[in-house]
Amino acid sequence: MAIAISECRNAKYVRSDNSLIDVEINHPEFGWIPYTINDDDTDTTINNASLKTLIGSDIAAFTGQTDKNAMISLRSIRNGLLEGEVDPIVSNPLRWDALSTSKQNEWKAYRTALLDITAQSGAPQSVTWPTKPS
Repeated sequence: MAIAISECRNAKYVRSDNSLIDVEINHPEFGWIPYTINDDDTDTTINNASLKTLIGSDIAAFTGQTDKNAMISLRSIRNGLLEGEVDPIVSNPLRWDALSTSKQNEWKAYRTALLDITAQSGAPQSVTWPTKPS
């Protein structure tokens, strides 16, 4: 189920290609928390398109964020994908054993590609996200 966000503040682009936006959102359960809008995000818990509409033009331009901060953002996104997409499959023996060997290999490759995302030549500013197994 999607979480409705009705308030946000302090939005700013954190990549030169404007594909990442750091913003604070007023989460209905947790209050004000940091959130990163990523154009490549596959999680629909928060509707990024609606959040972008809410932000509108009230967004700070990219100012050349340091690679250290950009890498922190990249790792945060990567960790969310590992936790939300990979761990429920590979950490559950019943689900894992139910997969064919080829599907297990796809999940292993996806996990490895996520772990290696920070080593890509364009990281942290430009990366190619791996495709999640179906």
